[in-house]
Amino acid sequence: MKKLCIFDFDGTLFDSVEDVVICFNEVLSEYGFPTLTRDEYIPCLGGNIDDIVSKILGPNSTPQNIESIKKTYLDLYASSKKEKTIPFPDAKETLKYLEDKGILLAINSNRLNFSLNEFVLKYLSDIDFVSIEGQNIDSPPKPDPFGVNNILNKTNLSSDEALYIGDSMTDIQTAQNAGMDCVIVEWGYGDETAFNHDYPLKVISEFSQLYDLFDF
Repeated sequence: MKKLCIFDFDGTLFDSVEDVVICFNEVLSEYGFPTLTRDEYIPCLGGNIDDIVSKILGPNSTPQNIESIKKTYLDLYASSKKEKTIPFPDAKETLKYLEDKGILLAINSNRLNFSLNEFVLKYLSDIDFVSIEGQNIDSPPKPDPFGVNNILNKTNLSSDEALYIGDSMTDIQTAQNAGMDCVIVEWGYGDETAFNHDYPLKVISEFSQLYDLFDF
C-alpha cells in the first residue's frame, strides 16, 4: 500500500503560469527581446531555471543573455505580488483528505525553496508536509531523483511505498529515475506526450480520481 504522496508544485498543486508570463514578458521587453503568449510559455516550463530561460529566449539564447534574463526575472518575480498564483480547485481539500487518511504528503519541485515555502505558508499552512524539496544551488533539478530520495530518506520509506503526482514529462522521468509509480494530471501544463506515456499508473482529470489508488 502507498504511504506517501509526493506532489509536483507548478501545474499540479498550483496554477502559477500567469504570474510567470507577466514577469518574464516585462523582463524580455526591458531587454528588447520578443515577448511570448501563455501558450508559447507552456512548453518552456519544467527543468531548471537556466533551461527555462534558454527555451524562452530561443535564437537569442546565449550564456550572457540567459544569466541577465534569469537574474532580472528572479528579482522581479520575488518582489511581485503573484496574486494570480493560487491552488487548483480541490487541491487543498484533496491534501487534507489524504492527510486525514494517514497518507504522508511531500512536495518536490524545481521552484526555488524560498518561493515554495512562501506559497505553502500562504495557502496550505494547515497541511503537515513531511518534506518540501525545492531547488537550491547545491541540488540537481528534476528529473534527477535527488529531491525524491531526500524525501524517502526523511520518511524511512521505500520507493514502492510512494506515489509521485505531476503534470509533465519531467515528472514522469523523475518518478522513473526514482523507481516509483506516478500519476499524471491533465489540468496542468503537460501535453499529449505525457498523457499518452506508458509509464504512469493513471492519467487523471480531477483530484478525486487519486483516491481510487488507495485502499481506504
